[in-house]
Amino acid sequence: MVELPPFEHTSLDTLATVGDTLRASFLSHKTRPIEFRLVQLRKLYWALKDNAELITEACKLDLGKPSFETYLTELSWCMNDIIFMQKNLARFAADESAPDISFSNKFFAPKIRKDPLGTALIIGAFNFPIQLSLGPLIGAISAGCTAVLKPSEASPHAAAVMQKIVAESLDPSCYTVLQGAVPETSALLDQKWDKIFYTGSANVGTIIAKKAAETLTPVTLELGGRNPAIITKHADPRLAARRLLWAKTLNAGQVCVSQNFTLIDKEMVDPFLREMKICLSEFYPEGARKSPDYARIVNARQFQRVKKMLDETSGNIVLGGTMDEADLFIEPTVVQVTDLNDSLIKDESFGPLLPIIAVDDLDEAIKIANQVHDTPLGLYPFGNKAEVDKVIAQTRSGGVSINDGYFHASIPTLAFGGVGTSGSGAYRGKASFEVFSHRRSVTSTPAWIESMLDARYPPYTLKKGNQLKKMQELTPDFDRQGRSIGWGGWLMGLLGVKSLAVAVVAIGIRLYLQRRSRL
Repeated sequence: MVELPPFEHTSLDTLATVGDTLRASFLSHKTRPIEFRLVQLRKLYWALKDNAELITEACKLDLGKPSFETYLTELSWCMNDIIFMQKNLARFAADESAPDISFSNKFFAPKIRKDPLGTALIIGAFNFPIQLSLGPLIGAISAGCTAVLKPSEASPHAAAVMQKIVAESLDPSCYTVLQGAVPETSALLDQKWDKIFYTGSANVGTIIAKKAAETLTPVTLELGGRNPAIITKHADPRLAARRLLWAKTLNAGQVCVSQNFTLIDKEMVDPFLREMKICLSEFYPEGARKSPDYARIVNARQFQRVKKMLDETSGNIVLGGTMDEADLFIEPTVVQVTDLNDSLIKDESFGPLLPIIAVDDLDEAIKIANQVHDTPLGLYPFGNKAEVDKVIAQTRSGGVSINDGYFHASIPTLAFGGVGTSGSGAYRGKASFEVFSHRRSVTSTPAWIESMLDARYPPYTLKKGNQLKKMQELTPDFDRQGRSIGWGGWLMGLLGVKSLAVAVVAIGIRLYLQRRSRL
């Protein structure tokens, strides 16, 4: 067992001044050069690689997380993200030419410049303590921001390891990790930031959004949601059972994007439950409790919260149900529920609970999904193409994984985020750069173009008005009823009816003369 660094709360005196220090570094323009950002990213990569054993041990102590899951969802994720970002950073940061609405605008060289927002506050989450903390930090570094990272105190070993990694690898005048709980977080939120990035619960997200609104600070909120899975009568029951069970047993179900409940066609209930039982025995042949591949609930408070939900359900436990608070163990548990106000439905479980609700048809499933949570973080339809297309067309969500459990959230280059009550803003891949950047519109007006601009100056005359119309007025390709009139109508509008008629006659005469000459 490796020796882990200790977790120590940051003093309030340090908290009061750290923002000023990082802001001064940003205003010195230290982080703006692309090469500086690349060096920071590359150093962070090697620090993660060199401290892989510490990270693995920390996640095991905090969450009972298997080494395999730590590598898959924490370590390799962040390292691959760094490699992707540093390879593409110059392209992401390059100026973009603005789309032209008229040819004359080209003379003003309109472009979009990518500017860093400034000094960012990043507040991480406990369930994937490395990924959900360093992932946003990678974006902040790439965009040219300075940043404070405040990891979750609920995963203290991982938080301490991240503090060590950042302190030893990154420029301390630009990036730092601060530790603490509610008092320390509140003290940080009392400061003025240029960006706040928060991952966690909707309740805390609401508090942060209100606090940020006092200083008009932009916020990205990555929240959870009562995410529905939908299994239609044409779905493959084994495929659905296998994939949804995996989604609810990874990290012992402490995954914000996993399904919170499953709406299943009544014809599929029995086949699905049979397959779920088979899959559970395949995943954990000796039982989840004895398996080294099954994580634990993060702490006693979260254990009691999940236990209370299960204690209060009026549903029927059809699989699992075993718990042990001393070991923070909760077995994967399938519960058949009939009441939408059930404790397992009305709140997010954030644990290995799998409530299912039988429905008469797909329309009822869609209606319930929209009723329970109209903007979940994820949506998971299982069925044929027509059924899946209908589900996507008639629902909303942050993302969708068709015939799977949150696969969309496992692709590092695919923008990830919620909508409505499941969050705002997105990150990962290029989106991580963009979420910490400002798209700054820039034009350059040359001196020689002054004669063209003369029409905008007073006194205004009819001649100047006509000149402006010629310069910027576009011709519509639709009629007064909103119907497209196609290229023929567009050409008629461009040339005028008389001009078009003359052109048609001229073309006809020319074709006639060519034919006569060949004869």
